[in-house]
Amino acid sequence: MNIPLIDLRAQYVSLRQEIRSAIHNVLESGIYVSGPEVQLFEQETAEFANAKTSVSVANGTDALILALEACGVGPGDEVITSPYTFFATAEAIARVGALPVFADIDPDTYNLSPEQAEAKITSRTKAIIPVHIFGQPADMDAFLAIARRHRLYVIEDACQALGAEYHGKPVGGIGHVGCVSFFPTKNLGGYGDGGIVLTNDEDIARNVRVLANHGSTRRYFHETVGYNSRLDELQAAILRVKLSKLREWNRLRREKADYYSERLREMGIKVPYVTPSASHVFHIYTIEVSKREELSAYLNGGGVATGHYYPCPLHLQEAFASLGYKRGDLPVAEAASERTLALPMYPELTAEQQQYIVSRIRKFMD
Repeated sequence: MNIPLIDLRAQYVSLRQEIRSAIHNVLESGIYVSGPEVQLFEQETAEFANAKTSVSVANGTDALILALEACGVGPGDEVITSPYTFFATAEAIARVGALPVFADIDPDTYNLSPEQAEAKITSRTKAIIPVHIFGQPADMDAFLAIARRHRLYVIEDACQALGAEYHGKPVGGIGHVGCVSFFPTKNLGGYGDGGIVLTNDEDIARNVRVLANHGSTRRYFHETVGYNSRLDELQAAILRVKLSKLREWNRLRREKADYYSERLREMGIKVPYVTPSASHVFHIYTIEVSKREELSAYLNGGGVATGHYYPCPLHLQEAFASLGYKRGDLPVAEAASERTLALPMYPELTAEQQQYIVSRIRKFMD
């Protein structure tokens, strides 16, 4: 077999006619930026995430940058986040001139540890960015309690977790701001870049909207220096088609994750932990093994693609060398970076493919 880590074409084939119709309608309309598809998509996404409002932007990284700026985070401030996530989370902090401060993660969920994060708070701390890593909701009650005690913003990095729920509440709409990516590989992915900022705070929403549109609310009049960060009509139309399928896709991801976990657990493999109070959406399905490189090579040799998320934690990245972190400072994140391996996960993954993947792993373990 030849099984990719994620099969984007399989999803397109299942939606081909709806996608083509949506694209055709946009092209025929002659409106390609800031039109009705974007407005409808923002409304529908806000409703999906139980947020009062949303502002679509060019990508998930911009969503984080604009959320930080809209909350007043800038030079001289510190923002605490996880070292075990994609680079963009900390990159956004640095881009607004603030200092990324890394705290260790929970060994079960791989999410930022609330206790470790609170221990890093100083008089300069302005915000915390918990990441709902791989689709697993972070402990938002704990982070919001910390924020109240220290008067901080909580900015959810929900770029991997649209549709996940924490105590029945959709992630992205729980903190002061939520940020989502529509990169093609995400649970809700476009055919290019895209992102959105979710919030229940009208002032934050206005700030994001102004910043994303060249600092302007009136054409040719600019109240601040902003960005050009807009989701286009084509992507919005495509994402609207897909959003209507997302709950079912996430259900299928959970079903396939259960299949993996039931069988791999019997082999003594550490499978993804699912918080009882949360609904995981398995953007990525990761196992933890001591012989990661050997298992990865064995699976690849049998036609099964795998992924390493993330081979180098952020506090050890060359780009952040000036922050002074060294190996051993955040041992849980470092261990996860050395031991976790992603298996193929997407709604269209077949039972036959999963059976083959599990059989290959069993042969390796034997």
